[in-house]
Amino acid sequence: MTRFVTKAAVAALVALPVLAPAAAAQTSQAVDEKTGPVSFANVASVRLGGDPQHGGALITETQRSPLSPGQSQLGTDRVAVPKNDSERATFGGNYEIDLGKYDNARVSPYPQGIASRDHQVIAALQPNDVPTAVAETNYALRDNARGEDQPVENTMLVLEGARSAVACEGPGKITGTSSVARVWVRGEDDQLRQVAMPASGSLSVTNLKMGAPGAVPQADHGTTRTDLVLSRVTGFDQLIKQDGWRSGDVTTQAGWRVQLTTHARDAKNTQLQDVQTTIVLGGVSCSIPKSFVPVAGNGTGSGGTVQQPSVPTEVPAGYLGAAAAPADDLRVPLGLGLLGGGLVFGALAIVLGRRRAVRSRGEIVLGSRAARTRGE
Repeated sequence: MTRFVTKAAVAALVALPVLAPAAAAQTSQAVDEKTGPVSFANVASVRLGGDPQHGGALITETQRSPLSPGQSQLGTDRVAVPKNDSERATFGGNYEIDLGKYDNARVSPYPQGIASRDHQVIAALQPNDVPTAVAETNYALRDNARGEDQPVENTMLVLEGARSAVACEGPGKITGTSSVARVWVRGEDDQLRQVAMPASGSLSVTNLKMGAPGAVPQADHGTTRTDLVLSRVTGFDQLIKQDGWRSGDVTTQAGWRVQLTTHARDAKNTQLQDVQTTIVLGGVSCSIPKSFVPVAGNGTGSGGTVQQPSVPTEVPAGYLGAAAAPADDLRVPLGLGLLGGGLVFGALAIVLGRRRAVRSRGEIVLGSRAARTRGE
């Protein structure tokens, strides 16, 4: 059961006129919000712990396709996970996921030659009502507990030119693809090297000199090791998502899934515990009813290419599960922000209150939360 604790709800009406031109430009009939064609796109989200009932999740802003032709795109201010101290406390303080943009080569978390770039994360409803989504950028996963001087020296995994895209053109014509130009892993020899990603199946690398996302009592970073498995998202339940991120009669998905198992050890190399962390990079999906037929006229693009206004339809970043947010974090609880009408909670200054802890019976209160390959 999911419960929400609301402390205040205040709408800044002055923000509404800004959205009026986009809404007025939509001339086609809106699709059904609950059962109609829909797509979602998320740049990066994290699940902490192997048990969803007792772990937690940090989910960044999720784009939802509008109810009329148009698109919703992630803002360029999201350049990393965590983005602020609240997210950092939830994530654990050690890991950081860079999302493509950096100031200069000296602070780049990427291998030499990978240029700074903006991400492209878009959920769209095409002019013929076909839902599409795309997430594309360069990703770098860092373990800052390594304490190296240069950001790239703390980088453990890089996905260069990662792209996930979906399109639902009809019950018999759905596509979902996950591609990457190059993959880099800091292997057992502690060198960041390019490795081959199989066309299907997964990439596994063991004994990385990498700690847990957060502090483990008595753990020693020098003896702790982590195993990594990189694979494509192949099922809707593999996405890390809010309750409002729904499927339909016909659904497809794409993205990149990073599974980390950290074997925490003390200074004497005694095993303490295993820590499970799952990261989904570029998670996207689209869904349509089984009776869906595209409207006649314009065709579709791949991802977010539509000749329609940008209509922000976004769930703010937040937390899920037992990884509690700081008491002064007043962000909107996950699941409240999926508005088909094109309103963004963050832009309207809606404040919904503090969360309580998860009860022991498992109720979830939304709050702060050598390389080898193998076939799947």
